[in-house]
Amino acid sequence: MPAPHRPGLQVDARLTIPESELSWRFSRSSGPGGQGVNTADSRVELVWDAAGSAALSSHQRERLLERLRTRLVDGVLTIVASEHRAQLRNRDAARARLAAIVADALRPPAPTRRPTKPTRGSKERRLTAKKHRTDVKRMRRPPQD
Repeated sequence: MPAPHRPGLQVDARLTIPESELSWRFSRSSGPGGQGVNTADSRVELVWDAAGSAALSSHQRERLLERLRTRLVDGVLTIVASEHRAQLRNRDAARARLAAIVADALRPPAPTRRPTKPTRGSKERRLTAKKHRTDVKRMRRPPQD
C-alpha cells in the first residue's frame, strides 16, 4: 500500500517542504522544442527560501546553509530545468533535483577515520614475503666467482 500523499515536496521520510514555500518561474527555453521552442515557456526555475523555511529545524537549517553556501543567494536556492520539451516534465525534474540536493546536504557527515597501526602478524608476513622474493631473485642470478 503506498504511503499517504502529503502536499509538498517529500525530501526524505522526516522532511517535507510545503508547497507554499516553493515558487515557480517560467520562461522560454533554449533547449529542445522544435518549432515551438520560441513560443512555449518550457524552462522552469524552482525557487526555495532555505534560510526562511519553516520546514527545517534550526540544526537542519544550519547544516543546509553551511553545505550549500556556494549555491545559495541570500539564503535562496534556485533550481533550473530546461532539458525537456514539456514544462510539466521540467517541473518534475526540478522538484526531483531540489529534493536530491537538500537530502544530500542534510545527510550527516561520515565518521572520521581512526588511524590504526599494522598488527605484528601482518608486519611479519610482509617481511617473510619480501625475504622469499629476495631468495627467488637471488637464485635466478648467474653464479658469482
